[in-house]
Amino acid sequence: MPRFAVEAYTERPWHVIHLPVAVTDLAGALDLARTLARALASTPQVDVGGITVSAEDAQHVRHWVFCDRIMPGRRRCTLPADHPGPCQLNDDP
Repeated sequence: MPRFAVEAYTERPWHVIHLPVAVTDLAGALDLARTLARALASTPQVDVGGITVSAEDAQHVRHWVFCDRIMPGRRRCTLPADHPGPCQLNDDP
């Protein structure tokens, strides 16, 4: 998790926003989640690497949108979950 996110979680109480979005299939939900993540990635309060998708009636069963492997510098891999081949980092500062 980025340092700002860790500091935000430990410095004061925090809240999580739950934004229900209706998509009829898992592939479409994962695609929409990736699109929303990219649109919100520059917002420092958003941890796009922690995004998951679940079925409405099985919200305890979550599907990772992005790879959850932690890379050097406590950064996350930028590829989709269950990707083939090695992980990769985003080179943006």
